[in-house]
Amino acid sequence: MASESKGRLIIVSGPSGAGKSTVLRELRSRCELPLAVSVSATTRQPRPGEIDKVDYFFLSPQEFEQRRKDGEFLECKEVFGRGHWYGTLRDQVATGLNQGKWVILEIDVQGAMTILDNDLFNPVTLFLHPGSMEELENRLRSRGTEDEAAITARLETAGREMAFMHHYQYEIINGDVDIAVTEICEILKEKKGKQSCSKS
Repeated sequence: MASESKGRLIIVSGPSGAGKSTVLRELRSRCELPLAVSVSATTRQPRPGEIDKVDYFFLSPQEFEQRRKDGEFLECKEVFGRGHWYGTLRDQVATGLNQGKWVILEIDVQGAMTILDNDLFNPVTLFLHPGSMEELENRLRSRGTEDEAAITARLETAGREMAFMHHYQYEIINGDVDIAVTEICEILKEKKGKQSCSKS
């Protein structure tokens, strides 16, 4: 159990297309809590404009594997079809919590279940989704960035992820970003107690 002087771990999961990144960006700008997004590690190459230790910790496959063997990851997985590993470094989370930050992990269901199974950090867990599979499909198609096979694959993955929603403490329906942000902010405010959130 985290002490009052320490931060809190916040796990946010949800299907691709649910708007997690947008909601979390707004949450960080509007919530008075000292929110910080944990930087994940990956073996993939940086994309144009990405900065090491800011967007990701870009590790060689050899270094990632060694850190995995040494137990330095809270959770990690290989993204099949791409051959890249992604993971959450334990010291990144622990350092943030010890500094009093409320550390946000935007991770998939598999990673979240790994952390919850190990009963680590007493996290606040939130599952964000757009309200229905139909709405999710509409959002994915409206992007216009993927072909039919990719959309079908994302929807199949989303269906499996939705089945794990009951493992999370809070269900957040992102039908409207402002409403979703306010709802999450109120939840965190309740967890913190006297600290409050505002739109300023």
